[in-house]
Amino acid sequence: MKKTLLALASLLTSALGFAQQPYELNAGWKCAPVGKVAVKGTELSNPSYSLANWQPATVPGTVLTTLLNNKQIPDPFYGMNNKHIPDIYHTGRDYYTYWFVKDFKEEAQSGEQVWLQFRGINYSCEVFLNGKKLTDKPHTGMFLRKTFNITPYLKKGSPNRLAVIVYPPDPVGNPNGGQGGDGTIAKNVSHQYVAGWDWIQPIRDRNTGIWDKVTIEKTGAIHLKNPHVVTLVPGKRMPEGPQKPATIKVSTELENPTANRVEGMVQYTLEGTKISKKVSIPAKSTVTVDLPALTLNNPKLWWPYGYGQQHLYPVTIQFVAGANVSDEEKINIGVREIQTEWNATTRSKQVSVNGQKVFIKGGNWIISDAMLRFSPERYDAEIRFHRDMHLNLIRIWGGAITERPEFYEACDKYGLLVMQDFWGSGDCNGRWVDPAKLEDQWTRRKYPDDHSLFLESAADQIKMIRNYPSLAIWCGGNEITLPTDIMLPLRDSLLPALDGTRWFIDYSNSDDMSFNSLGGNGDGPYGIQPIAKFWSFKTWPFNSEVGSVGVGDIQSLERFIPKENLTAPQFSNGKSKVDSVWDYHKYIGYDEYIDPYGKAKDTRDFGLKAQVVNYDQYRALMEGFSSHMWEWYTGSIIWKTQNPWTALRGQMYDYYLDPNACLYGLHSGSEPLHIMYNPVDSMVMMANNTFQTQRDLMMVVKLYDMKGKETVITQVFTEIGPSTARPYLSIAKALEKAAKEDGVFLSLRLLNLNKEVVSDNLYWLPNEKGTYTGLQQLKKVDIQATARQVAKGKIAVTLRNEANNPVAFFNRISLVHSQTKQRVLPVFYSDNYISILPGEQKTITLEYTPKTEDKPLVSLEGWNIGDRFIPIGL
Repeated sequence: MKKTLLALASLLTSALGFAQQPYELNAGWKCAPVGKVAVKGTELSNPSYSLANWQPATVPGTVLTTLLNNKQIPDPFYGMNNKHIPDIYHTGRDYYTYWFVKDFKEEAQSGEQVWLQFRGINYSCEVFLNGKKLTDKPHTGMFLRKTFNITPYLKKGSPNRLAVIVYPPDPVGNPNGGQGGDGTIAKNVSHQYVAGWDWIQPIRDRNTGIWDKVTIEKTGAIHLKNPHVVTLVPGKRMPEGPQKPATIKVSTELENPTANRVEGMVQYTLEGTKISKKVSIPAKSTVTVDLPALTLNNPKLWWPYGYGQQHLYPVTIQFVAGANVSDEEKINIGVREIQTEWNATTRSKQVSVNGQKVFIKGGNWIISDAMLRFSPERYDAEIRFHRDMHLNLIRIWGGAITERPEFYEACDKYGLLVMQDFWGSGDCNGRWVDPAKLEDQWTRRKYPDDHSLFLESAADQIKMIRNYPSLAIWCGGNEITLPTDIMLPLRDSLLPALDGTRWFIDYSNSDDMSFNSLGGNGDGPYGIQPIAKFWSFKTWPFNSEVGSVGVGDIQSLERFIPKENLTAPQFSNGKSKVDSVWDYHKYIGYDEYIDPYGKAKDTRDFGLKAQVVNYDQYRALMEGFSSHMWEWYTGSIIWKTQNPWTALRGQMYDYYLDPNACLYGLHSGSEPLHIMYNPVDSMVMMANNTFQTQRDLMMVVKLYDMKGKETVITQVFTEIGPSTARPYLSIAKALEKAAKEDGVFLSLRLLNLNKEVVSDNLYWLPNEKGTYTGLQQLKKVDIQATARQVAKGKIAVTLRNEANNPVAFFNRISLVHSQTKQRVLPVFYSDNYISILPGEQKTITLEYTPKTEDKPLVSLEGWNIGDRFIPIGL
């Protein structure tokens, strides 16, 4: 039956023409260091040359990934292992210069063209196929795709051999502890963090390798590539209801490698309307074709998360010659338009989508994995976490990469706008005097060495990602402009010609984005802050980097810190004492902020109290910014929301995709409709980050003492206008009295007319001395807990706290393996680190992908409950 289906599929493909989906060369590669290969590429790429002693290679991947997978190095993310891996600066570049070889079967039928495509090689390479050298000079640049027409070189009826020698960046940089090491890594058109930063240790091979996909594509005479879709959505739109028309503009490049002119038709169909254009492509040429504009009636629009749906239209763009489809590209179109304007009140830009201004709640993203081990599944999980934080933008920091199409696909799906930096940073590129840097500021200001390569790479990467609706902003670099002869052509020529629909910021904290009337660098502060400061301290009006701490709990720490090093940091007399492994993994101090909850007894206790601080910090951060929306701020972007390795700062979930309390503090503080408490003036406020007036909301304000006694302050109907924040009432006197001795719980809720809770916010406030004596003495409670499976991969957990009990405070729910009791990762929780008021219950849903027959358990742990495991019923 299977053979019959394959034969039928083959017949259908032949009937349609030559176009086929590209396939990856992602298995069966072998490699060897250049020092162990005595022959040239022309001989090596001959299939008869023996590879008997070669080792398996990971492609896509880096040299270091291959060595790790072959157990030739220890896991560099664990403990101090990274210190024991040879660094390329000391070994020399040949140590990490490798040959990669792949045997594969493919041949061109009559009329077919076969294309070999590399989506990313770091840093330069030479390519050979079946004894022929395909590169007339080394292909150079981490951010430059490369395609070869291999039709003439393929063997008929026997395997082909592809051989690629990959050279590391040059120079590789001295990893001397500076931001980007000695800075010289930035002389390349490459990523800069690999020489080390204040949140990561150096990557020893500087990520040398065939780091991104290698694909084979078969077409007819014409190769259709780099399609471009522009969607125009005039006017001010609402997410619901009928829509006025939108305009769709499509263009594409057509490459004709043959010796003959080819006539044909470019076409696509959207919502039943076919758009086409007859074209003629001269021999040995590439032309760009603009198709007639399409008026799309009553379009389904794409919106950022929290404002509307993320509708995507699947579209196939084809080139048809006669009765044959020569080539096609499948893309998803999100109909939306990005606009920006200057806000004279805040003195910063504000972003609009489909005519509606959006208050930016963003997170800074480095890279999914520091060793470039990417997968669609990991991208999906990480972007989903950002959606669950109620964020609406991710900024790709300039010391990293142009993010991969799979990243953008996830952002399209979950509604995360993207600010994509180009590759530069003030740390390496000369903004500041820095004794760690090898060369002076004047020299570093001209990095990289090859400006033409930078512009060629930028043009290529723009083409690669410009169709994704989530891409909203281009940024010239991190904390400094690019050299003028790069930045001006990029801004004034390349982007208008190749995109022209998005805001370009010359650098991440420039006055064009956020006018700096305060002095200083224009971003920050970084590190833990007094809660009230987030509300009272006016920072820059569109802050591209502002953040705090992010240590995980004991289960997270145990994954990468050896048992003998699991010693909690100590703080006394204004100084921190930190274990060497914690320090190596870039611990940033909690300092005096743990002590108000009681001195940490051990690492487990430290981890728990760190989570309480984490939650409070990030809830306050986003509440403070939201409370001043359009008055002080048009947005803020947290530094940072994730780590690409096992670091101990700036993360809402750890490298292993285990969320910590930072994520759920943001989940609360960033929700689209939110009730909140201003610790500066004791006002109860609301923030409405939707486009609709929210009416008939019951505001309920209550206090609970440490014994669970309830005091109602107010219960009143109210409303709030769209995209605004406002205060409602002061509760200063009630709080002063209730919190004086032991602190107090403050419960703020909004209910709709169906008596459903639409915003639920619980604060734990200290006593008049600023300590949490009440929490330290909080009575243990025995809450009821049940778990049941409601669908495949979906579990509902219900927690109930009996009346007359104290508050069941700060409970962490986890899904764990039944045998090991280790957490299942990743799991997505509708909420976590939750507190249950006396006489109430909450139900939390867990979603995950079941992978084994092992039936998991639910783990429950909290501040004043006994730890337990809960079986899952049906």
